[in-house]
Amino acid sequence: MQPTSNNSPKRKPRRRFSLKKTLRLFLPPILFISLCVVMCTPTRHSESDGAAIVTTTKASSDETAPDAGINEEVKPISEEIPTDVHNLETDTVSSHLAHLDEMPEPTERIKVNYFGNMHQFFNDSNYIHWQEAEIIGIEPLTDTRSHWQLKKPIVKVTSCEDFFIDSLIYSRPYLVPIAAARLHEIGHRFRDSIASRGGGDYRIKVTSLLRTPRTVKRLRRRNRNAIDSSVHQLATTFDISYASFIADNSDNPRSVDDLKGILGEVLKAMREEGKLWVKHERGQPCFHITARKKQPHEASKDN
Repeated sequence: MQPTSNNSPKRKPRRRFSLKKTLRLFLPPILFISLCVVMCTPTRHSESDGAAIVTTTKASSDETAPDAGINEEVKPISEEIPTDVHNLETDTVSSHLAHLDEMPEPTERIKVNYFGNMHQFFNDSNYIHWQEAEIIGIEPLTDTRSHWQLKKPIVKVTSCEDFFIDSLIYSRPYLVPIAAARLHEIGHRFRDSIASRGGGDYRIKVTSLLRTPRTVKRLRRRNRNAIDSSVHQLATTFDISYASFIADNSDNPRSVDDLKGILGEVLKAMREEGKLWVKHERGQPCFHITARKKQPHEASKDN
C-alpha cells in the first residue's frame, strides 16, 4: 500500500453564499442610480431648466414700509390678476401675438428729438441697479424653498398692446409689480409718442426678464455681458431691444433708428422722473432697465 503524497494540491473550500455581503456590494450603486433617476426626472410644475417659478399675488403679513403699498402700483395696468373662473378661462394673450415677420419697407421719417450719445447718457452702473433692486426686489431663487418663500410678490408678464415678449431662453416672464407697471408705462408712452407724430403701429420687444442663478450660469457661456451678480435675479430688471421692434401692420413704416430714438426719449424722460435706471448695452443690443421704487410725487398724484 503506497503512502499518500504530501505534495498533492489541497482543494479550496467552497464559499457559501452570503446575503449580507451581496447586499453590501450591490445596494449602494442601486440606491445611487435610483436617486439619479429621481433627480433627473422633470416634474409637472417645474421649468425646463429646473427653476420652478411660483407666482404670488399677496405679500406676507409682516411686510413693512416702504413697500407696503406695492400691490397698489399695478392698478393702472389694464391686465389685472383674474379673480373668477370666467376671467381665468379668457384668452387675453393670443390676440397680441400676431405681428409682421419683418419691419415693412420703405420707411418714412418721423420726428425724433435726439439728445446725444445714448451709450454715454444711459450708463448707470450695475452697482446702482443692484442697490435699487435690493429695496424693491425678491431674493435670488436659489432652491425650491425660495420659490415659495418670496421676499416680494411677483406677477406674470405677457405680450399685450404695450409690448411684445420675445422667446425667452434664459429667463422667465415674471417681475415684481412695480417693475411690471414701469414696463407697461414705457410701452404705452412709446406708442403714444409715435401716434402723436404721424402714426405707425409698433411695439417694443422685451428680450429678458427674471433669471435664476442657474440660467445666469448658462447664459454666461454665450453672453459676455452676463455676470454672476445679474440684477435680473431680483425680478426688478428687464431688457428692451433697440435693434428690432414689433410691427403690427405695414401702415406708416418707420426705421429702426427713428424708433430707437423715440424709445430713448421715453427712457430719458422716465429716468429724469426717478422711475428707472438705464444701461445702454452694446454686446447685446438692448436697454438694460431696472425699475425704481415709487417716488413721492407719484404718491401725491394717487392721493
